[in-house]
Amino acid sequence: MARIGHWAGAIATAPLVLLARAVDPPLRWWQKRTGTGGMAAFFLLPNLLIFGVFVLIPIGLNFAYSMTGGTEILLGSRPYVSGQQYARLLECQDYARPVTCREDQFWTAARNTAVFVLFQVSLMVAVSLVTALILNRNIAGRGFFRAVFFFPVLLSPVVVGLIWRWILQREGLLNLFMVNLGLEPQVWLNDRAYAFAAAVGVSTWAHMGFYTLILLAGLQAIPRDLYEAAEMDGTRPARVFWRITLPLLGPNLAVVLVLALIRGVQIFDEAYVLTGGGPGTSTLFLTQYIYEVGFASLLRNPGLAAAASMLMAAVLVVLTLVQLRLSRRTSGGRL
Repeated sequence: MARIGHWAGAIATAPLVLLARAVDPPLRWWQKRTGTGGMAAFFLLPNLLIFGVFVLIPIGLNFAYSMTGGTEILLGSRPYVSGQQYARLLECQDYARPVTCREDQFWTAARNTAVFVLFQVSLMVAVSLVTALILNRNIAGRGFFRAVFFFPVLLSPVVVGLIWRWILQREGLLNLFMVNLGLEPQVWLNDRAYAFAAAVGVSTWAHMGFYTLILLAGLQAIPRDLYEAAEMDGTRPARVFWRITLPLLGPNLAVVLVLALIRGVQIFDEAYVLTGGGPGTSTLFLTQYIYEVGFASLLRNPGLAAAASMLMAAVLVVLTLVQLRLSRRTSGGRL
């Protein structure tokens, strides 16, 4: 049986062995000509090509669209209008009052997105940190609870929106529970404040498991000797957290902040399925504005949508760079 297994394995791996022998001579020649750096470039080339095709080229096309006008989809059929789309978006008498702007919905969406990011990212980091600290302790069923908290991450954002819409709608599960307790049902998704709070809460619930996992990995990488030494010195738990846990968790917190910021600015799926941008424009965010202007509106304007997406990307890049710089300073340059 062992001999049969040996021959079966040899036959199965024969194509790979032949391929390796075929590519070995040219790779040896390339390494002699270019050295280690050339070999690294050779193996990175496929990834760079994929990155260029699916990231860099679309960004270039998006910028080209932002410099054109009209309603045509094909770039060759669209007239060149220079920076008129950007000027249209930025034309405003008072940026704090979207109604004074030419594209008032864009600035309403920008304001909603900024407020959403402020509350959602703060809540996401706080809840994820507390959850990671709890799951890092030696509690009963720790593996089970880790799986439970990570499970929502595996769900499609559309499914998440539908589930919570079913729970929060007027005749949904939450109102049914309140009626059984003798309370008055609420119109959760038809009230501006409740709808916005629901968008923040649902997004946090859907993604906190991913960030909890990152923070949990950081907590488990902290040497136990530090905690044992602090315990021997009689250091209070709060001081241990501020002096040991939080500083050593800085790099992981920086990653969580950057990723949560990017995801928060790009909020679309859950909020769109949950509220559709309403009531009114209370949950209209930038990504939904771009989608509706570029594709869903009868008077679609792909150039204006592309310009809005370029402005959003520029602001996001600046915020990310600032956040990374601040993180490097607070963590002593270890990032």
